[in-house]
Parts: sequence; structure tokens; C-alpha cells
Amino acid sequence: MRIFAFIFARGGSKGVPGKNIKKISGKPLIAYSIEIAQEIESIDKIFVSTEDDNIANVATEHGADIIPRPHSLAKDNTPEWLAWQHAIQWLEEKGESFDIFISLPTTSPLRNKKDIIQCLKSFDKKTDVVVGVTEAARSPYFNMVRKDYNGFLKVLMGDDNTYTRRQETPAIFDMTTVAYVSRPEFITNSTGIFEGKIKGVEIPAERGWDIDTELDFEIAEFLMDKVLKLNKDEVNVK
Repeated sequence: MRIFAFIFARGGSKGVPGKNIKKISGKPLIAYSIEIAQEIESIDKIFVSTEDDNIANVATEHGADIIPRPHSLAKDNTPEWLAWQHAIQWLEEKGESFDIFISLPTTSPLRNKKDIIQCLKSFDKKTDVVVGVTEAARSPYFNMVRKDYNGFLKVLMGDDNTYTRRQETPAIFDMTTVAYVSRPEFITNSTGIFEGKIKGVEIPAERGWDIDTELDFEIAEFLMDKVLKLNKDEVNVK
């Protein structure tokens, strides 16, 4: 069974300009995804899909193969799913075949090897996609609100159920960008993740931090030394 890892990194990030190669704790952000994929023996090849020459150069320096992404698939409003499909098609045209697709976005540099391996192990024949999730800090049944027609706040999902304690509400999770595991055929024949049967692997909040803004970047850098030390202290998992 062949497992290919993919990192999708376009050059036009608006939240954090140059985000994918911006240095965090002395290393380009994209390097964390490449290097952790290199640590996992079951991953056969690592590809970076990008339209940006600077990103391509940094990714190559760190040992990844490049999939040239058309600029039409690297716009602000382009669904990344289309870039996933393009990468699979590009490899097929090169005669490359594989069984398992895993996307390791640059925006989760605090993930560790164990997180990725658990996502891969959780993927089975009955599942179309595995994602990493963290327990949500807010619940739409309890402390997430919306404005009604008069401008007053109402609990987002409180019309049918009224909860007086957060502990009584259904478990709610945030999706992370730690990893996405799927099959190339599902991606090719679908228009998005939620067309399939999805399984979630719980990730500790400190390792599921997602970088989308300058503040996220600063918080991730603050957490980096602590989390990397914890990662090193964990037993190696193969």
C-alpha cells in the first residue's frame, strides 16, 4: 500500500503575507509539514503543490517534490479541493499510482508524529475521510449566540433544546488542519469532504493550533518551544 503526502501551499496568503515560507522558531513554516512527513516510514513520497517559485524552492531544499499548480487554482476563492484533484491527476499523468492520500497543511506546525500516525491508522475501508479534531471551546447549544429579528441575542441552537449546563450539551468539535486522510478515487469523484463518511481523531488543543492570522502566528511561535519539547519527550511511534 503506497501512501503519498501532500502539502498545498499557494503564494497569495492575505491573512499572513508570505505565510507558507515565513519563519517560525527559525524555520520556514512549510518545513514543519515536510519534515514530519519524512519521519513517518509508511509515507512513500512527499509532494508540495504550489504556483509560487519561492515556495517551490524552499520545499525542494527541504526534500519535497513539486507539483506545479496552475495560477487558476491558487486564487483566494479557489476551493482547495480542486487543487487536491489537480495533484492526483498530475501524478496519474506521470504514471504515479498510490492508495492513500494524506494532506498535511502548513498551518499546523505544532502537530506531532503520533497525531499523523493515528489519523492514518483510523482510516479504514468504511471511511472516506479522516480528519483531526479538537474539543470546541464554545457550544452552539449553550454559549454561541445569534441575533434575532429584533437584534436581541438567542442561543444559536436553542429553539428545540434548552441546556442550563454546558456539560449537558452534545459533544462539539472543531476541525483542525492537522491531517486529512482519504483515497485518491474518493477525491477525484467527489466535490468535497462532506460527501463522504468522515471520522475524527481527537488532537490535544495545543497541537491542533491553526495559523490563519498574524495573531495565530505569534501564539504558535510562543507555544512552539513548549510543544516541541513535549513531542521529543514522547515515545517514538513508527
